Amino acid sequence: MGFDMKLNQIENGFELIYKQKILLRHTTQHPAFFVGIGQEKIDIYRGNFQIDDSLSERIPLKYSEIKGETICFSYDKNTPIQLTVEFIKQPDSDLTLNIHTVNLSLNRFWVKFIATENEQVWGGGEQMSYLNMRGRNFPLWTSEPGVGRDKTTEITFLSDKYNKAGGDYYHTNYPQPTFISSQHYACHINSTAYSEFDFRHKDYHELQTWEIPQAIEIYTGNSFLDIVEKLSLRFGRQPKLPEWIYNGIILGLKGGEENSFSRLENAIAKGIPVAGIWCEDWAGIRQTTFGKRLFWDWKWNPKRYPNLDKKIRELKERNIRFLAYVSPYLCTDGELYSIAQEKGLFALNTKQEVALVDFGEFHCGVLDFTKQETREWFKQEIIQKNMLDIGISGWMADFGEYLPTENLYLDNGIDAKIMHNAWPPLWARVNAEAVAEKNLTGEVLFFMRAGFTGSQKYCPMLWAGDQCVDFSRHDGLNTVICGALSSGLLGNAYHHSDIGGYTSLFNNRRTKEVFERWVDMATFTPMMRTHEGNRPDENFQFDQDNSTLNHLARMVNIYRHLVPYLKSLVNEAYEKGYPIQRPLFVHFEQDTNTYDIQDHYMYGSDLLVAPVHKQGVTEWTVYLPADETWINVWNSQEIQGGQSITVPAPIGKPPLFYRKNSKWTDLFAAITNIS
Repeated sequence: MGFDMKLNQIENGFELIYKQKILLRHTTQHPAFFVGIGQEKIDIYRGNFQIDDSLSERIPLKYSEIKGETICFSYDKNTPIQLTVEFIKQPDSDLTLNIHTVNLSLNRFWVKFIATENEQVWGGGEQMSYLNMRGRNFPLWTSEPGVGRDKTTEITFLSDKYNKAGGDYYHTNYPQPTFISSQHYACHINSTAYSEFDFRHKDYHELQTWEIPQAIEIYTGNSFLDIVEKLSLRFGRQPKLPEWIYNGIILGLKGGEENSFSRLENAIAKGIPVAGIWCEDWAGIRQTTFGKRLFWDWKWNPKRYPNLDKKIRELKERNIRFLAYVSPYLCTDGELYSIAQEKGLFALNTKQEVALVDFGEFHCGVLDFTKQETREWFKQEIIQKNMLDIGISGWMADFGEYLPTENLYLDNGIDAKIMHNAWPPLWARVNAEAVAEKNLTGEVLFFMRAGFTGSQKYCPMLWAGDQCVDFSRHDGLNTVICGALSSGLLGNAYHHSDIGGYTSLFNNRRTKEVFERWVDMATFTPMMRTHEGNRPDENFQFDQDNSTLNHLARMVNIYRHLVPYLKSLVNEAYEKGYPIQRPLFVHFEQDTNTYDIQDHYMYGSDLLVAPVHKQGVTEWTVYLPADETWINVWNSQEIQGGQSITVPAPIGKPPLFYRKNSKWTDLFAAITNIS
């Protein structure tokens, strides 16, 4: 094993030790490994899942025997071997526990890692509510994150009552069975089955999967950044951002050709630097009770955008790109549905009919991406022919989390319950390959909300999904910060969100204040992009107010001013896998006060951002890490770290600090000159 990792035999069991810290201890009296048999029931309603488990057996594997670097487990000394775990050094990890069973009836697995009293853990994919996962249980299943996500709030109650869509703190588009411990190791379970990571126990972390997993992988490092670098190599790194993204903001407009492009020109005339226009309605619109939804037939709709190909060329000559929208489903009333059905490209149900999913007042067929013919058709006919060939430079690749698990049969023969979490990376792969086949990797940028293990390799940019248009604790502005930090630790270098949020239900409406505070945060992310939301006509939009237009122009200019620094971070992401937005603790490990902070972040190593995420405040309290002298960007005040301070925080001047000894001090100090 590795120099710092060793497997010790002890009385009635064994211990796995890393740097004199016990990670695993298994004895007859206190087993760490369990297996069992269960029967799950998984119901889907518009991307929201009700999951129940009927567990018939949970059996401790009390007896263990070490044979070389393999451990054989059984129920007791006189019963057959149920499980073998081989401890091996792998090129891309410090230690891998390869797991095998001959008892094929077993479909539940638990393992307990030793926990310490003050230990903290982070990861779990993209977690929106809690960066530090200690003290809570996290089911890991890709789904709609829910509206409200807090059972004590009225909006969550109403969403549950009318749409089964309220959600809870652990619901996420992007789960991943990986965590990083403050003990300087990371653990990843190599399985796509439903899993739960339970960090509620004082003495152990219990990890559960609904299959016998292929392996458990352990990564170690002298620093948290060492571990992040290893994880990014394991899961795959993103290409560098395209140069055009640095030109300014991407304006999300969906009102048809005349409305969208006239508003674009107005924004440019008001001094807003624009990198692109994102028209998700390029394929058409349908009206539902939820709001304006898209027509899921992925080709240019000439009635809504009669001169789109010409407009795209004209904009590109001005270095402004056009972005669109696509999903892995086709609506039953669209032209492409019948073509795909005739070619046999859909997944099937028990009646050998096309498997359909209810997306809310319209149904879509599930394209079977386990079938090579489906992947090739979608890449060639939709992404390449219908999008890239007319000059589209990027898109939202939406809805990777809706794969049903009951009565659905895929071409690869794998149970849909196992493929459900695997679907987002597969969807990302289709997009990435289509772009690569046109030699446009690093030039075309698509972004996704759904993810799982391996999405990193294929998805060049995450977006935080559908937040409420407010400051709510579990579904508002602050959640996108937590999402960026948690996913970034696992190798997702680039993250952004819908400026102003998206979901407007039950009289929850976006205000000017929410929009402008969101802009203040988004300025210090890799990509700025607005969204009109699901009810555009009822919510505040960026061009309804001259002062907001001026504010947006100034903040986008700050984003552009910082491009030299951002490009250095992009290079770092490409070479080392470091995320652009980072938890404070990765740079200030000695200051444990940073370990639980999830609403401040380091923008790279030198700039600390503490976005305001509450209504009606004019000042904000910020913790500045110890052993560093910090400079307040807005007044040049020097502050010694290791303390919390309260600073003025008007809109347009979010709390922003840089290291006194940074090589970028001149660039940061000049932010105040931007008007």
